[in-house]
Amino acid sequence: MQKNEIFNTKNMVRLALVAAIYVALTLLIGSLGYGPIQFRVSEALVLLAFYRKDYSAALIIGCFIANLFSPFGLYDIVFGTLATAVAVIPMYYMKNIYIASLLPVVSNGLIVGFEQKLCGEPFWFSAGTVALSEVIIICIIGTALFKLLERNGFLMKNLIGSTKAQKNKKPA
Repeated sequence: MQKNEIFNTKNMVRLALVAAIYVALTLLIGSLGYGPIQFRVSEALVLLAFYRKDYSAALIIGCFIANLFSPFGLYDIVFGTLATAVAVIPMYYMKNIYIASLLPVVSNGLIVGFEQKLCGEPFWFSAGTVALSEVIIICIIGTALFKLLERNGFLMKNLIGSTKAQKNKKPA
């Protein structure tokens, strides 16, 4: 991906929409998106970073904005956003979506678990419940959704803007 492609209007709108959808989905579920037991459905979007590295910025910004509304305040703004950054930045360089889907499980489990410990919750309980929700949302639902989208090269190329799926796909 070249610099002029990143900063063209179509791509900037695509990235802004991803950030906005992440925020909207997080706020839509209210308190389920925050805390030691959370089920943040917007996390399925992190797999976009597997297909295009510039989605990492949109997802980090979306997470940051969503965490501005967190009842855990500055802790969630800092640690929640850090957990997303740690997960999505290396994701594009992974060869397998199933392995890439484990990055947010580990980063959110450990980092958000630590954040929750700072807020008075037990570390291992928080780390476990956050990691479990990430497994359900990203590893199971998210990968199934994106594998389904991979079957339609038109959607992957035009909606998501990815050519990665087609490069990795073996001819039939």
